[in-house]
Amino acid sequence: MKKAVIMLVEDEESLASFVITELELEGYEVIWAKDGREALEIFKEKDITLILLDWMLPIYDGLTVLRRIRQSSNVPIIMITARSQTSDISMALDQGLDDYITKPFEIEELLARIRVVLRWLGQEKAEKYDYKFGPFEINLLKHQFMVDGKRVHLTPKEFSLMVVLIKEPGVVQTRDDLLNEIWGYDFDGQTNTVDVYIRALRNKLGKYRDLIKTVRGIGYVLGDEQWVTHIQ
Repeated sequence: MKKAVIMLVEDEESLASFVITELELEGYEVIWAKDGREALEIFKEKDITLILLDWMLPIYDGLTVLRRIRQSSNVPIIMITARSQTSDISMALDQGLDDYITKPFEIEELLARIRVVLRWLGQEKAEKYDYKFGPFEINLLKHQFMVDGKRVHLTPKEFSLMVVLIKEPGVVQTRDDLLNEIWGYDFDGQTNTVDVYIRALRNKLGKYRDLIKTVRGIGYVLGDEQWVTHIQ
């Protein structure tokens, strides 16, 4: 089986050395870029499976690298950042970020996030491929999401959230259920992760953003009783 190739973009040598060692022990091939410009040059030349991208980098910061890569590729990108403000993370998610982890982090958590992203990357859904709800339509085979017949780009995590919600409109999905289904691990300590991704997803729904309802203290549901009745 071909190894997954991970590009680590990190200017702090001690951290990079540690992460590279752990990734190689897990069987990944790792390419190290020390700044944003080097990362973009490597990305043009190499077949990269996944990118671990620091936010604060010399020459081009992580957000700039993210934007430029998203102009031509949907390669999964996990941001490594000391920033924890929701506004910063939401901005990166809007630019196409797939996942993030805040410093300091446990290496097992990072490895778990990588496994989940790679699993979703290679996973094809069986059974049913098309789901519709009101103005929304999802095709799992083509990995397409449509609003009023127009394609809307979603990151893999946003797409996965929408799949879970659209499969069971009117059914409340708890935050824990969404974390287990999409992230695939117990997410200890950062309970607002789902909220951050839902906010980014809503921002892409335009006038239909309120069809994703918040159930206070529990989680989220797609549609309300009127919409659910309307489409049945």
